[in-house]
Amino acid sequence: MSLLLKNVTKRFKSETVLDDISLAVESGETVVLFGPSGAGKTVLLRLIAGVIEAEAGEIWINGVNMAGVEPEDRGIGMAFQNFALFPHMDAAANISAPLTARRQTKERIAATVGQVAKLLKIDHVLHHKPKELSNGQKQRTALARALAGGPSILLLDDPLRNVDAKLRFEMRLELPRLLKDQNATVIYVTQDYKEAMALGHRIAVMNDHGIQQLGTPEDIYLRPANVEIARLFGDPVINLLEVRPQAGDMGALVELSGNPMPLIGLEAAIGRDCLLGLRPESLQFVAEGTPGAIPVEVETETPLNEKTVTLALTLRGREIMISRPAGSLGPASGKAWLGVDAGAAMVFDRASGTRFIPSQIEVTP
Repeated sequence: MSLLLKNVTKRFKSETVLDDISLAVESGETVVLFGPSGAGKTVLLRLIAGVIEAEAGEIWINGVNMAGVEPEDRGIGMAFQNFALFPHMDAAANISAPLTARRQTKERIAATVGQVAKLLKIDHVLHHKPKELSNGQKQRTALARALAGGPSILLLDDPLRNVDAKLRFEMRLELPRLLKDQNATVIYVTQDYKEAMALGHRIAVMNDHGIQQLGTPEDIYLRPANVEIARLFGDPVINLLEVRPQAGDMGALVELSGNPMPLIGLEAAIGRDCLLGLRPESLQFVAEGTPGAIPVEVETETPLNEKTVTLALTLRGREIMISRPAGSLGPASGKAWLGVDAGAAMVFDRASGTRFIPSQIEVTP
């Protein structure tokens, strides 16, 4: 089923939580709502579910306006952070509740509960009451109940928040397959950028009462709308250097440790106070004398399993982080030279934080 939000606004007393939100989700698509605590992600889910009402705007499901439609009549499966499990039922009964309500056969119920519970690794606690479950097990039980009902629309509010790191990683791999098999339209809330990028066909980055950017994971990571979004995605965090682009023979350029770096298509940034954004993985150690190489002083390096992160200082004493695959060669200290992928560089207006869009690559909407 498709989902459409038109100019939805929600207030609590005098505080505006969501302001004029519009969002279209295609049938079978997973859209992740990502943003800091207090951005209104959970409130938006509750509006879609019909648990609370908006002050303005419309919510349409499969071409039908949901005004006046009760939550139980919307065909929605929900898993919220507060679990909302029936305390007198064991985990199996909680999971099977939507199937029981539809009068499914005992055999069908048992098969579905077993399949979903095994996937979420709670098949060993199916006969435990909620009070006997850990928070992670409660959260997975609530998620299993939402999945077991096979709803057309799934609203999942950070369902892996209380799950240990190993299982969370496994679920990032398994959940997309399960959701695809169910052909469900999914709205998924998380504050984990890796989870957002792994699970979402598109990501809606929320803050300041609205959606700041909506796009594919690639769009959000490589073409963030502003410096705030650029900071939210990536580990290590993006390098941001204060610069003032100058006019050169080929257009705009900046100087890094005395070496000019062209900024193709970014003439609009010339003469402006800007922030140059360089992802740590777009920097590589190169041999001395390599054209365009930037001299740096390596301070320290930290092995992080699949990668090694190096902290270095430019000639002006500015810190810069470099990320390279674990096991690859690189200096641990002393003088070194960096190759910079100018095509991966981002330039943000220092005052507004907005990214300058290269005129030769992208077209301003």
